[in-house]
Amino acid sequence: MSEQLRGRVIKSTGLWYEVEDEGGRRWTARLRGKFKVKELKVTNPLAVGDWVQLEPLAEAGGEEQAVITEIEPRQNYLIRRSIHNKYKSHILAANLDQAVLIATLAQPRTSLGFIDRFLVSAEAYRIPACIVFNKKDLLKEKGKGYVQELMDIYEPLGYPCLVISAKETEGLQAFGQLLEGKLSLLSGHSGVGKSTLLNAISPEAGQKTAEISSFANKGTHTTTFAEMFKVREGTWVIDTPGIKELGLADMDEDPLDHYFPEMRSLLGECRFHNCSHTHEPGCAVLDAVEAGQIAPSRYTSYLGMLEEDETHR
Repeated sequence: MSEQLRGRVIKSTGLWYEVEDEGGRRWTARLRGKFKVKELKVTNPLAVGDWVQLEPLAEAGGEEQAVITEIEPRQNYLIRRSIHNKYKSHILAANLDQAVLIATLAQPRTSLGFIDRFLVSAEAYRIPACIVFNKKDLLKEKGKGYVQELMDIYEPLGYPCLVISAKETEGLQAFGQLLEGKLSLLSGHSGVGKSTLLNAISPEAGQKTAEISSFANKGTHTTTFAEMFKVREGTWVIDTPGIKELGLADMDEDPLDHYFPEMRSLLGECRFHNCSHTHEPGCAVLDAVEAGQIAPSRYTSYLGMLEEDETHR
């Protein structure tokens, strides 16, 4: 039997994986046989950030090739509904220290619904989340005031926020401190400036996002594959290609209100234990919305997700 190595998946095309072992050596690898992930109905059993066991193969064409024989248990993962199959999910990344949403209020505009879906997904898998508002340079005074209003909503809920301009390099030091010593997932719509940010904090990583490598030609067939980059020793980021929509998936363990911190703090105070917070008398959540203690936009997002959840049951 060949030597077994431990490594972490840093890139995926769906069929082939790039894995870096604990000694820093890079391998092109494939899965041995079929793997099931805890009964999850997923399109990808293996994701960027996964720790795996490798079995090296004889060198082929100058490439270090290996077979992945085992996927180690995950600390956490972030998942979304598959864009190809509504009955399956796609794992965006695994073993994260935090999830960072890059949002913009102009060119393009990130909707509050998308922001809330991202935060709910992170809550569901117990991943700390934060919001980085990019393209400050495009905001006029009214826009800057609106950003502050959003920060006043999200920061008290436990979601740190930053306002930066990657183009004008404003706030990049604070952005770097946010990432320091962690494995962070960077996500957001196409065009929010993730590549510019990657270039700014790690030129090598940013340049690679614009390349079409021979490795990628081995099986790319969707726009949701991620790639991990080393910013510096101990600091890694996972870049995800732009996400247009974020369908919630596999969140049946707890009711939706558990993933809204401002609602979670009121659980048990409603008259009915199975309150849906939509119409029931004696509902603490509805009272909090009426009193201005829960932001109307957050409650609107809750209702939208609740309807989507009912549709997919």
